[in-house]
Amino acid sequence: MTQDLQSATSPEDGSGMISFVGRGEESKVPASSSTSWNIQLKSKDSAKKKVRMKVGIAQNPADAAEWSIRLYDATDSSLFDNHSSRSTEEFEFFLEGPRPKDLRLEAHAPIGSSYKDRVTVELSACLVETPTECDVIQFSAEARQSIMALKTSIGHERDVADSIAGRAKGAQSDISAILSPVTLRGYVLVEGMNTERMRETVKGIRRARSFVDGEMQLEEIDHYLAPKPLVSGIAEGDVVELVAGPFKGEKARVQHIDETKEEITVELFEAMVPIPVTVRGDHVRVLEKDR
Repeated sequence: MTQDLQSATSPEDGSGMISFVGRGEESKVPASSSTSWNIQLKSKDSAKKKVRMKVGIAQNPADAAEWSIRLYDATDSSLFDNHSSRSTEEFEFFLEGPRPKDLRLEAHAPIGSSYKDRVTVELSACLVETPTECDVIQFSAEARQSIMALKTSIGHERDVADSIAGRAKGAQSDISAILSPVTLRGYVLVEGMNTERMRETVKGIRRARSFVDGEMQLEEIDHYLAPKPLVSGIAEGDVVELVAGPFKGEKARVQHIDETKEEITVELFEAMVPIPVTVRGDHVRVLEKDR
């Protein structure tokens, strides 16, 4: 049932005797997930009319894993299902006068989807008694990757990330990216197309626990992709504790901040002689802000 489609959209003014209400849309769908569009079909004639509808499906690339396409009416009765042996590309139903018929088109990305695999669905509706009275609307969906958060033992995030990276070199890992932000404790972010295959890849890795239910949205992690400077949130006069280096555990006051080098100069409270010490911005923890 897959065929080439010509670009077409529903007339905005609905000037024909039969017309779709709305415009064609495009969606991005994670592998093994679905998207749907709600539309209406209406006739200007007050009499009951029989409609012949045709469903055209085109995939790019043509040899990609087949998407599941379904069309339902307002009662959730299936009008079309490309995976059903009873389905045909054309079918008929009635429009009850000028009252619009509610329809829901659903596209399900298969487990084997690759990044940017695409499906385009074209609906064509014509009046049976006047076959030239037709309208067409087109929808498309594109497969995208999922980002999931993997729970880990605190302090072992990088070890887990390295272990996943080692396994991800395999042809069947389906993992495209791994992120272990320094400031995100107890989690590693993993990106891939097939979430089930991602779970299989991390199974048995030491210190790795389980994936958090649901996927992460890009806006939730974009601050990790463009991290703040190490000296962000630190001001001259702040009281800090050194958390790394030879003075670890010592308290000090910030004297100077070098944003270019992401370093700060502090004066230790317990030093016999007040000597300035320069450390990296991530080697201190702010205890008290200067008022």
